[in-house]
Amino acid sequence: MDALERLKVLINSSTPIVVMETVEEVRALSLIHAACSELNMALFEWTVADGLVRSGANASSPPPVDLQARINAARHTADPAAPDSSKSAIYNTADPVQALANMESMTLEAVFVLKDFHRHMDSPVIVRRLRDVGQKFSANRRTLVLTAPAIEMPRELASLVEYLDLPLPDIDRLREIIRETYTRMAQTHALKLQLDAAGVDAMAANLRGLTEEEAERAVSQTVVSRYALSPACVTDVLEAKKSILKRSEMLEFVDASDTMTSVGGLDNLKNWLAQRRNSWDPQARQFGLDPPKGVIILGVQGCGKSLCARAVAGEWKLPLVKFDTAAVYDKYIGETEKRIQKVFRVAEGLAPCVLWIDELEKVFAGSGPDSASADAGVSSRLLASFLSWMQERKSPVFVAATCNNVTVLPPELIRKGRFDELFFVDLPSQTERKQIFSIQLTKRKRNPVDYELDRVAAAAKGFSGAEIESAVQTALYAAFARKQELATEDLLHALETTVPLSTTRAEEIAELRNWAQQRTVWASTPEAKGEGAKA
Repeated sequence: MDALERLKVLINSSTPIVVMETVEEVRALSLIHAACSELNMALFEWTVADGLVRSGANASSPPPVDLQARINAARHTADPAAPDSSKSAIYNTADPVQALANMESMTLEAVFVLKDFHRHMDSPVIVRRLRDVGQKFSANRRTLVLTAPAIEMPRELASLVEYLDLPLPDIDRLREIIRETYTRMAQTHALKLQLDAAGVDAMAANLRGLTEEEAERAVSQTVVSRYALSPACVTDVLEAKKSILKRSEMLEFVDASDTMTSVGGLDNLKNWLAQRRNSWDPQARQFGLDPPKGVIILGVQGCGKSLCARAVAGEWKLPLVKFDTAAVYDKYIGETEKRIQKVFRVAEGLAPCVLWIDELEKVFAGSGPDSASADAGVSSRLLASFLSWMQERKSPVFVAATCNNVTVLPPELIRKGRFDELFFVDLPSQTERKQIFSIQLTKRKRNPVDYELDRVAAAAKGFSGAEIESAVQTALYAAFARKQELATEDLLHALETTVPLSTTRAEEIAELRNWAQQRTVWASTPEAKGEGAKA
């Protein structure tokens, strides 16, 4: 059921209060106008600036069949961003209490849109009035619609409220937005059309995950700046999307230039990912395959878990978005749950994509039976939302999660069916250490064949990948200081002066390895398994 049909059902079923949490007020009002037009109902709009005004929705013209055409028709019939200027406000209704009193006294079947009304709901009088109005509206076909970017509803109104989300535009709608925006901008600017159908498809793909207004703004800005709809605009809108998502403070685009060739060793994990590389394609669906859900990569700190998560997106050539686990929590009751649902919606709008959750235990470690007293049950509800989404989602979003301490995670999170696999990354073996040294030297414009890598890798037994990278950097500093080229002895000396984590935290690593022995799949091949432990 699309948003328009859902709204019509809510109105026809005498739902007293509908909450639309959205930054797209114009789009929300267009949807409401379209619903009232098709249902032949009166529409009133309230703002604290104008009071309660009868809106100019046209109920007489036959509605178009196509959903977007219906919304556009309502948008063109009257400006949904403002009340009809031809009609004056009902006397004294700028006051929210008086406005609710007027609504309660009306017998006309109507929809009443209250804009930014959440700013007045800290008053017990207004909450009581809303409750009275809601109870009366539930007996006939009248509905209050509250619109605002975020609305915290009082508990007294919980039984009267239904929520309606505006879905993110799909790829077809994004193509329409590109064409509509170009046509509109071409009326006032001298623009050139230099983008073919394939380019429009690529541009629409880069706009996935944005709201309609955000997508329209990104398109209009690049078109005006380049005086054309050109191939360069395809990249422009992607950069604009990165900025928009970054401002959301919960999801951030991450450069996915790394591939699995940037990772030393871990051949089991690489083979597993290689088998699922093309599982997003329609041919895979026809073959009977479902897209993979995701993996948890746990293990010793500094052994490349985060690098693996990033490399998945680069290997599969999919967009990579990182979930900011700290930003999702909110001090207000109910807001955290709303934020995590927004993350899910945006991630699905970007699909196919890779969603990277770093240090998974920091999000769900407090989801045990004692969490209710610690945080009013927020962690438990957050876990329930995440599990439900992991189990039921249909969009191809691959979740790449990393974890340092898996023992604190709730068991229902790591069981089969949520994630496809649980991989353990141990300290690298001799062969893997040699690969890591080769990768790090190549990154720093050195030829690995110029160094005794077997000798260096043997000296680095017990070192993590991060510690090997740090040792290479230390050796380069030493060589640069004495104005000589990097030598094998520099690498050996850097290793000798470093105490690895496998020594300082040997007991913790041994305990983690023992836990993973029978519960996980080793990311390395069997011959390398466990070899990384320092003697």
